[in-house]
Amino acid sequence: MYIAQEESFGPVMVISKFKNGDVDGVLRRANTTEYGLASGVFTKDISKALYISEKLEAGTVFINTYNKTDVAAPFGGFKQSGFGKDLGKLYSAPLISYLTVHIDEKPA
Repeated sequence: MYIAQEESFGPVMVISKFKNGDVDGVLRRANTTEYGLASGVFTKDISKALYISEKLEAGTVFINTYNKTDVAAPFGGFKQSGFGKDLGKLYSAPLISYLTVHIDEKPA
């Protein structure tokens, strides 16, 4: 799916089906893109969401929310979505990869 392989800017959300329990298959599909700025996970199972957030190759992972950011948190992507981070106390450490995870504790 072309839209899932490109880095689209704008109000775009790709929702794709997967077989029940095939989390690793979903991760493989998500990580095959050459971009990795941000991603979102919507689930009632927070432990599964945290597992997924550790495995996704994206600079920011939103759990049960999207685009709610904290200006004190490092921001930046992986792969072709950028190197290093802006903002936050850790932005000056360019050789270290940081993952920012935002969790909404009250899923919709």
